[in-house]
Amino acid sequence: MTEVDVVIIGAGASGLMCAIEAGKRGRKVLVLDHANKAGKKILMSGGGRCNFTNYSIETNNFISHNPHFCKSALSRYSQWDFLALIGRYQIPFHERDHGQLFCNDSAKDILSMLLSECAQAGVVVQLNTAIQTIERLADHFQLKTSQGSVTSQTVVVATGGLSIPKMGATPLGYKIAEQFGINVLPTCAGLVPFTLQPEDKELYSALSGIAVHCQVSNKRQRFSENLLFTHRGLSGPAILQISSYWRAGEDILINLLPQVDLKSELKDQRQQKLKNRLKSILESYLPKRLISVFLSEDLLNLSLQDLSDKQIQQVADRLNNWSIKPNGTEGYRTAEVTSGGVDCDAVSSKTMESKQVPGLYFIGEVLDVTGWLGGYNFQWAWSSAWCAGQYC
Repeated sequence: MTEVDVVIIGAGASGLMCAIEAGKRGRKVLVLDHANKAGKKILMSGGGRCNFTNYSIETNNFISHNPHFCKSALSRYSQWDFLALIGRYQIPFHERDHGQLFCNDSAKDILSMLLSECAQAGVVVQLNTAIQTIERLADHFQLKTSQGSVTSQTVVVATGGLSIPKMGATPLGYKIAEQFGINVLPTCAGLVPFTLQPEDKELYSALSGIAVHCQVSNKRQRFSENLLFTHRGLSGPAILQISSYWRAGEDILINLLPQVDLKSELKDQRQQKLKNRLKSILESYLPKRLISVFLSEDLLNLSLQDLSDKQIQQVADRLNNWSIKPNGTEGYRTAEVTSGGVDCDAVSSKTMESKQVPGLYFIGEVLDVTGWLGGYNFQWAWSSAWCAGQYC
């Protein structure tokens, strides 16, 4: 029987961060994970460069049934605190669009830093260990694992969500919550590509590989980012972002030329007596392949002078105001995150401890907090884990 102060289930971003903080307080910490390697998702994130945080972290970059829940953690351990840690290890990084921060070299730099901090804090990370049962006894927890039994004063659930099952994602965290009577809100894939209705897929699959800057919106949110046509449907940052706000059966609106009011532009050029064909004008804005799929050849071959107001409106609607109803999403297989999860109303926003089960903590993605694309989910992992690490 192993006896420790804290058991952390999950050796990912939040689990390792929490272990470091608890270890610094002199707590005897054991991190358990069923995988054969710690931080697998860290290593694959950001194309292997790990988008570890963002210069601009605001609470409105997060989605939750309880939108105020994340405020406390994000203010107490901010992006600047994590950047200070990065600075101590002299990890080189760079900024991309929208304040996103990536490692210059490799995501391995982040994982190595976390594991080094764990070692300095006396944390033991035990891999290839499956959790079989958890019991709450009078003043401690008892866990049966594939590597033997463990007792601990506290248990921290840092199991992540259901996204990317090939990396070892499981519903364990939700099952633990449910076992102890803690509410779990319905989960779904977040930051995920859309699949299309069969007739739309047939039409637009010819555009596979084309990326365009656009504005994507629905009734709740809008994003200006790149859209990528794929052989399965629609992807790219704009689509991943809006997917977290999308409801099944709902249309999304896509402006393929957000910088151009096409109706006014075409009417102005027609008034100037320009004789260019519509096709040549549109090709100065968008890829030829895209234009030929969206508009008929008959229309494209007309000169500006021959275009009626009705036809100009038709072109503008098609490119400035494209409405499409996704068939669904690609699901957890390719999702960056899991939306929904352990109900934040059941957890202390200060300590991350369950309000009904003393000594049981939930951090990171397992909670009903979903960040935007761009380093926000990592920052939530660092912030929520740091908070729990001060108390567990």
